[in-house]
Amino acid sequence: MKSIKLVSGYEMPVLGIGTWGLIGEKCKEAVTTALKLGYTHIDTADYYHNHKEIGEVIKKFNRKKLFITTKVQGSGLDYDSVLKDCDKSLRELQTNYIDLYLIHWPNSSIQIEETLKAFKKLVKDKKVRSIGISNFSIRLMKEAIEKSEIPISVNQVEYHPYLNQEALLESCKEENVVLTAYSPLARGDILDDKLLKEITKKYNRTISQLVLRWLVQKRTVVIPKASSEAHIKENMDIFSWKISEEDMNKISSIDKRERVVNSSFSEFED
Repeated sequence: MKSIKLVSGYEMPVLGIGTWGLIGEKCKEAVTTALKLGYTHIDTADYYHNHKEIGEVIKKFNRKKLFITTKVQGSGLDYDSVLKDCDKSLRELQTNYIDLYLIHWPNSSIQIEETLKAFKKLVKDKKVRSIGISNFSIRLMKEAIEKSEIPISVNQVEYHPYLNQEALLESCKEENVVLTAYSPLARGDILDDKLLKEITKKYNRTISQLVLRWLVQKRTVVIPKASSEAHIKENMDIFSWKISEEDMNKISSIDKRERVVNSSFSEFED
């Protein structure tokens, strides 16, 4: 599994399994399958309510080889709540550290300095290795970077050909922040796209593979959700081939701006 080095100094696998919407046995089966196939990066969140299931799975594998990302809910970003919620996540995940801890959503009612102060303590106490943010616009990301006493490693946002946030991606690169693309397949909305179908013929790949490869070549981390063994395996086959610059540009030029997550996101944008 290929990885990218974070500003914190830790390595982050560029492909992970997303677990939003996966609970119970379905979650356990999907995560177990992914780890057996060679995934090492699992993305979850307190809001997903599947920490316990993931904890049951990862205790059966070598924890040192895994990279676990989770997130604190945007409603609990005051200092004491962050510390309390992180301890809860650690207990549920049955681990003594989290590789990457993110603010799930911005919250304008709580000073971000307070949240970041708690994050700093978690890193100092070795409960968290790297910190980051999620669903932060360019302006909010720069504010977080400015006010954090330790490096912001990641900004996790919705990113796919129907929401190609080039300006945000370039800003992340300038700030040495890795962009993680969630819902990289737009929850299936892109799978019937005519242009993407045409391009896949050149590479003898699926649309899912084409889009994930497009994102990886743009130097992002991708965390597609998949529950079947076939799809989990399919999503892994994105490293042994490349998309031409011409086709990269064709995909990037798709003229759509379509969010599939949280229609009220505009309140957080610049």
